[in-house]
Amino acid sequence: MTTLTAEDFLSNAERERIAQAIGEAERLTSGEIRVHLEDHIEDDVLDHAAFVFEELGMHRTDQRNGVLIYVCVADRKVAVIGDKGINERVPEGFWTDVVAVLKLHFAAGRRADGLAEAVHMVASKLKQHFPLLANDRNELSNEVSFSRR
Repeated sequence: MTTLTAEDFLSNAERERIAQAIGEAERLTSGEIRVHLEDHIEDDVLDHAAFVFEELGMHRTDQRNGVLIYVCVADRKVAVIGDKGINERVPEGFWTDVVAVLKLHFAAGRRADGLAEAVHMVASKLKQHFPLLANDRNELSNEVSFSRR
């Protein structure tokens, strides 16, 4: 049995669909959303997602309102983490329902559906605390990113 890799987790069409979902979502909020896929990790998923968050430069947004949806493919681990600006405004466990939706979709083999729904859920939550500003600009790439470890 071959292990699924991060690059094989989504087809090219599905990656484009996720990038479009991010673009749509970011038209509702000044927040920034990224989706990152990785093959395998040894660390705690939240700790590693925080490392990836920094590695992707997500801590450099003007309002510190970036959100990372992180998926470790081989280990079947997911995390959703927000930057300092978000974490100062929301209760602990704010992203728990997003993680639950991801896990449900992934278990049913609906990877792209799960990621697209998660992106829209994140935008809905961000909109409450970070509404779209008139001078908003896209600060981070909407493309799905990958790393192999």
